[in-house]
Amino acid sequence: MHKLDLHPWFVERARGLRAGRFNAYETIEGAKTALIIVDMQNYFVDEALPTSTPMAREIVPNINRLAGGVRAAGGLVVWIQTEAPADPDDWPNRMEASSPEVWAFRQKSLAVDGEGFPIYRTCDVHPEDSIAIKYRYSAFIPYPSPLEALLKKQGIDTLLITGTSTSTCCESTARDACMWGYRTIMVSDGNADQQDWMHNHTLGKFLGMFGDVQATDEVIEKLETATGLAASAAAE
Repeated sequence: MHKLDLHPWFVERARGLRAGRFNAYETIEGAKTALIIVDMQNYFVDEALPTSTPMAREIVPNINRLAGGVRAAGGLVVWIQTEAPADPDDWPNRMEASSPEVWAFRQKSLAVDGEGFPIYRTCDVHPEDSIAIKYRYSAFIPYPSPLEALLKKQGIDTLLITGTSTSTCCESTARDACMWGYRTIMVSDGNADQQDWMHNHTLGKFLGMFGDVQATDEVIEKLETATGLAASAAAE
């Protein structure tokens, strides 16, 4: 698990924006919350594949706990899967920036029938969860995306971003979520990257400029608190 170690500059910037508060969002309402689980697929997680992020395997228990907490609170759990379409003209600039061998492996492994496409075996996917396919780093591209349609249908206003990697697909998705007006929280111990410094720099930048950073336990506590308050209000 990555050790959270945010540069003081990011922390002070966040506090300066929030009259001394560290967190941007102090409440999380379950029914309006979606847990977004980015790219926890074999291609990015399985130790048998050279493209995997080792730390991604360590965050699976936290992601499963968050998914359980969000379901219990009446929220939405969305598993994001990257697909490499068969179209040879798809994403030409990215293909040009890759070697033929690297690109061929990506296209084969992330095809729907490829070994890298399935969600990693220890991820606890439930029948009521949703799946959204993406073709770029951000799950919001192209817009409107399958993810955006799911969120609008459920009346979601808060997103919890988890998955791999922190500084690439998770950050791209989280930044776009912020730009579209969602209360966006990157879960510090629910994201994984290749290096600690990459993980921490991304979270620090996000905290100070785009949204919030909270840990699994903090998120679950807020969900349970909101659910308890709602139950008490309904009983009165």
